[in-house]
Amino acid sequence: MDLQLKDKVALITGSTKGIGRAIAETLADEGCHIGVCARNQAEVDETVASLTSKGVKACGSVVDVTDAASLEAWVNACAETLGGIDIFVPNVSAGGADNGEAGWRANFESDMMGTWRGVELTQPYLEKSDSGAIVVISTTAAVEAFAGPSPYGAIKAGLLNYASNLAQALAGSGIRVNSVSPGPVYFEGGAWEQIKTHMTDFYDATVANIPMGRMGDNYEIADTVAFLASPRSGWTTGTNVVVDGGFTKRVQF
Repeated sequence: MDLQLKDKVALITGSTKGIGRAIAETLADEGCHIGVCARNQAEVDETVASLTSKGVKACGSVVDVTDAASLEAWVNACAETLGGIDIFVPNVSAGGADNGEAGWRANFESDMMGTWRGVELTQPYLEKSDSGAIVVISTTAAVEAFAGPSPYGAIKAGLLNYASNLAQALAGSGIRVNSVSPGPVYFEGGAWEQIKTHMTDFYDATVANIPMGRMGDNYEIADTVAFLASPRSGWTTGTNVVVDGGFTKRVQF
């Protein structure tokens, strides 16, 4: 299937490793020009070089999404360099390691406010696109009880509500908004690799609760994002797609 993404421009936050990197590579393979950002300059440089080798344009900057000026400079620079913006994927997360007050503040500023700021900044460009799309990255911890009361699940649940309402608000401007909620995803250097090493019983119990018998792969998540972001998904908006191998047990309707 041709996703009709050739020469579209996609910006992905937190895109030098893990799910964000997989999204950037997958969209580049489909012909998108890519804007990436992260907190490490060497990782940004390596990612840009790797994406450029695929025959597309790519650019990137060191960005802290909790810093409005930093995020704005990146968005505008990418739009100028790449020729506008068609797709925005807010992927950055503070993670779920700190359940104290500092963790709640970190998740709110990074996950919620970072997403909101990114949407506000990219919206003027997306309105000029003939296929504007936003794909918010949430988590199955937002839709079902998992690992106790934590800012990670709670703030990501807030993102689902925000994305759903945003889809209604922006539909008239030609911008689609959808969400993807991955279940446990294992990749080198990721949280689940650390959990497997240091919390083996919890890791094994989690895998045992996945009917498909394994954790997901970051490129499996990226494929779903690519479809939702593409013109081939042009009548899909306000949807949250759970990709989890059957990990969540709720009836989805």
